[in-house]
Amino acid sequence: MGSSLGRFSGHRFSLQSINQKSLVFYALVPMLLCGVWSCARPVSSMVAPTDVTNSLVVGRVVTFLTGDRARRYLPEMRSMEIENRESQDRFQVRIDSPDKTVALNLPSGRYRLTRVQISEGPFLSMAELSTTFTVDATDVTCVGTWKFGVDSPRYGRMVVASVTVDHAETARAMDLVTERYPNFKGRPIVEELPQPMQVEARLYEVMPYPRYPRMFRRRWW
Repeated sequence: MGSSLGRFSGHRFSLQSINQKSLVFYALVPMLLCGVWSCARPVSSMVAPTDVTNSLVVGRVVTFLTGDRARRYLPEMRSMEIENRESQDRFQVRIDSPDKTVALNLPSGRYRLTRVQISEGPFLSMAELSTTFTVDATDVTCVGTWKFGVDSPRYGRMVVASVTVDHAETARAMDLVTERYPNFKGRPIVEELPQPMQVEARLYEVMPYPRYPRMFRRRWW
């Protein structure tokens, strides 16, 4: 009887160890993402006409919920991180909107969308992505509409990023350039859609939540 209890206790201990390791893993991932994120250079999502020193990149960012609404707040894109593949420079673009047109001042080169931050009121989630595009200083680069479909809050929550473009989007990009950036008027607008055009990634929720007592904080997803 004693030996049976010993084996049972040992088995229980190992399960507790596994659960503890899982909690440590899910706690460390958001912390590591936040640490890397802090090294990115802030870039305006709508550059002022007088501040355009490189090439002009125009597009649209849309964030929406794909499942049932389980929270009071709907998701919106807080910020994105873009990395220059040659120089390894990283740029953080602050969006703070579920639907926003962007005009970025970026040097020529090959870029990769690496990370996104998605907020739902006081809740903040992060995901690592990988989709690439090229910027040419001689042209106005239109990267299309970037759509981010966010799962309902649950364990294993995912975000799907996809890219679309149509003639209406190109026309809006041309109007934006003509009205706001007269120095680029007459330059060709090149459609440069990120590749692959659809990627899926795990969405990690960042702890702790602001303005909420510990007893009211939700789970780790």
